[in-house]
Amino acid sequence: MTQLEIQQFPLWDKLKAKRVPLSFDLEITARCNNDCRHCYINLPANDANARARELTRDEIFDIADQAAQLGALWCLVTGGEPLLRDDFTDIYLGLKRKGLFVSVFTNATTIRPEHVALFKKYPPRDIEVTIYGSTRETYERVTRKPGSFAAFTRGLDLLFDAGVNVRLKAMALRSNLADMEAIAAFGRARTKDFYRFDPQLHLRFDGDPVRNEEIRQERLTPTEIVALERADEKRFGALVAGEDKLINAEFNHVGCDHLFHCGAGNGSFNISYDGTFRLCSSLWAHGATVNLRATRLRDAWATLVPRVRDLRSRDPEFLATCRQCPIVNLCLHCPAHAHLETGALDGATPYFCAVAHARAAAIQND
Repeated sequence: MTQLEIQQFPLWDKLKAKRVPLSFDLEITARCNNDCRHCYINLPANDANARARELTRDEIFDIADQAAQLGALWCLVTGGEPLLRDDFTDIYLGLKRKGLFVSVFTNATTIRPEHVALFKKYPPRDIEVTIYGSTRETYERVTRKPGSFAAFTRGLDLLFDAGVNVRLKAMALRSNLADMEAIAAFGRARTKDFYRFDPQLHLRFDGDPVRNEEIRQERLTPTEIVALERADEKRFGALVAGEDKLINAEFNHVGCDHLFHCGAGNGSFNISYDGTFRLCSSLWAHGATVNLRATRLRDAWATLVPRVRDLRSRDPEFLATCRQCPIVNLCLHCPAHAHLETGALDGATPYFCAVAHARAAAIQND
C-alpha cells in the first residue's frame, strides 16, 4: 500500500495558505544513549540537568491540545532518543488518543518487546530509523557506544517481524563513507518502501565548539557528495529531471530583502524538549523563539511567526549574492543554518555554497 504524504491531500494548499499549523515536531528529550559524532542535539542519557528541563507528560498533552485546536493533524515524536523517557508509552498513547497521526524517530537500540506490542496494537503513522553502518565496526565508529550495533539490529528485527511501518535513512559521514554502498543495500533489503541518505550536516543547537568541530570533520567534500548522489540512480535522476526548477538562469530577487523564502512557520512548527517554540528545528536565533511554558501556542503562532518571517537582510553582500543565486534550490543555506554557522541569519556559508555549485555542475554536465 502506498502511503500518502500530508502534502498530497487536496486541502493542503488551501490550509497552508490560511497558515493552519497542520503538523509539528515534538522533541520530548535531548538525551540519547548513543554519542554520534555528527549529532546536533544529543546530551548524555544520564544528564540530570537535561532530564529536569524536559517537558512533563501533562505539559506535552497541554501543548498537543493547543496544537489540535489550531488544526494540527500530525505529530512527529523525536529527540534525542524518545524511548529513553520512562513515560514514553503514556505520551505516545496520549497523543494518539487526541486523534493525531503520530510518527516516531528512534535509533531502535532501545526497542523492547513491549514497545513492539504497543506499536502493533496502536500503529504509528511510521517509525524512522537511521542506519549508521552496515557492520559493527562502522556503526560503532559513529555512535561511539560498544554494543550499539547489536542493539540496533535486534530492535530493527523486532519492528520488522511485527510488521510495523519502518522507514530507513542514513547520514553520509566521513566515518561511514566507505560503507555507504553497503548501508544502502542493508536498508533496501529490509524495506521496498523507503530509503534515503543525507550528506549535509549542520552544527550544534547549543553551539558547543568541540562538538561543532567534530561535525565539521565528519562533513564530506562537495566532490564526495556529488559522487554519492550520482551513484544513487533514482536520486540523481530526480535532480536531473528537476533541472529547470533547481537551476534558474533568470532567477532574480533584486529588491527582495526578506530572509525567509522557505516553508518554516507556514504549516508546521517545532517544540524543543524544554518547551521552546521554533518555526523549524534549526532556528535558534535570538528573538526567533519563545517558551511555551510562558506563552500560549496560539499567541506564538499568531505573533512570533509572522514577525520572524518578515525579518529582512541589510547586508549588501548577501543581497547581491545569495539572494540572487540561480542555484539556491540546490543549496542547504537558509537563515537557520546560516545562524548556526556564522551567528547571523544572513551570514555566508561557503561550504554549502561549494556543495550547491558541485551539484549544479554535475546536473548540467550529465
